[in-house]
Amino acid sequence: MNPLNAAPNSSAPLNVALVDDEPLARSRVSRLLSALGCRVVGEFEDAEELLEALAAGLRPDALFLDIEMPGASRLEALAELPAPVPVVFITAYPEHAVRAFDTTAVDYILKPVYEDRLARALERVHQHRALRAAGQAGKPVAPTPARFPARAGGGHLFLEFRKVSHFELVDGAVFAWAGGQRFRSPWDSLAEVEGTFPDAGLLRIQRSLLVRPEAVIGHRSLPNGRARVRLADGKELEVSRSMTPRLRGILGLARGQQA
Repeated sequence: MNPLNAAPNSSAPLNVALVDDEPLARSRVSRLLSALGCRVVGEFEDAEELLEALAAGLRPDALFLDIEMPGASRLEALAELPAPVPVVFITAYPEHAVRAFDTTAVDYILKPVYEDRLARALERVHQHRALRAAGQAGKPVAPTPARFPARAGGGHLFLEFRKVSHFELVDGAVFAWAGGQRFRSPWDSLAEVEGTFPDAGLLRIQRSLLVRPEAVIGHRSLPNGRARVRLADGKELEVSRSMTPRLRGILGLARGQQA
C-alpha cells in the first residue's frame, strides 16, 4: 500500500473542519483529507461561518484554516474554540509562516496543497493530540466553582454563578451579567467560561453571548428563523438563526409552538 494513501495512526478517524474562502482550494483540501482517512465535519467560507458552527456545537479534532480570509479574524476564531484544538494554517503567502507559529498552529502548509505534505501535517496533529492526552493523564478534575471574582471599582466582588444570567464578549473582555448589571469577569473569551463551567449547559446564542438556560423566562419567535429570549433580570437578547432550534429544544418548545 502506498503510505501516502494510508491514514495516520490513530484509534479513530480525525474529525476535521476546513475554512477557506476559495471554493476550489477548499474542495481540493477536503478531498485530500478524506483520502487520508479523516472525516470532514465542516467546510466553511469564512471565520464567521466557523464561529456559528462552533456555537451550534461543532467540536472538531483539528482545524485547517486559511490564514487570510474575510470576516472575523483567524485569531478571533481560534480564541473562541471550546478547547485547545490543533490548527494547521494553509496559505499562498510564505511570509506568514512566523506569525502562524506564534499562535497555536502545529503546522503550516503552502498552497497548492499536495497529499504528501498534508499527510505530514496530519502526523503532527496526531503527535500533538497524543502529547496533550499524555500530559493530562492522571490530573485531578477541578471542581466547578460555585462563584467567581469580578472586578468592581478598585476591588472585586464574588458573583454566584447561579445568579448570573449571561456572559457577554466585548472587545476581547468577558462581562458577567447579574441582577441587571454587568461585571468584568476574569476571562478573556467565552470558550474559557465554557471550560470553567463544563456541566452548566451554557448556550452560545450568538458569537458574543453565552446564556445560562435557567435564566431564560420568556421566548418569542422572530422572522427568518431567529428568536428573542427574556431573562430573569428583564434583559432581552436575540438568538442567532443557527442556535434557535437548539434553544427551543432545551426550553422544551415543540416545533409548532411559536410564542
